[in-house]
Amino acid sequence: MNLDLSLAAAAERCDSPAGASRRYGSLAPTIFSKVIDKSIPADIIYEDDKCLAFRDISPQAPVHFLVIPRVPIPRISEAKDDDTELLGHLLVVAKNVAKQESLDEGYRVVINDGKHGAQSVFHLHVHVLGGRQMKWPPG
Repeated sequence: MNLDLSLAAAAERCDSPAGASRRYGSLAPTIFSKVIDKSIPADIIYEDDKCLAFRDISPQAPVHFLVIPRVPIPRISEAKDDDTELLGHLLVVAKNVAKQESLDEGYRVVINDGKHGAQSVFHLHVHVLGGRQMKWPPG
């Protein structure tokens, strides 16, 4: 394949910065994009080509980690229908890291969306909380 065509195809995919910008608009860097590019430190407990997981700096449970996609999707409500594979991957990684973290008695998975959902960083992230009994309603 022609190198120019390969680069153009990569730019259209969401797994490249240019592709993400085309899909989700021009996004300002977030604390999570700085964790991804390693310009700020984080306690990374899992990493692959699609996502990474790291401990929350303000834990709300004895075990509290985040799973974030490398692609800067601003919020779950803005995910595209063809992001299905990536979104499923985030949940499988959450499950596997929860097992690695010995959360055998259970855990809570939370995705905040937008202002009323208490989202504070506009880069999709999955919270996994465990190590204690969770209360309901979480509210």
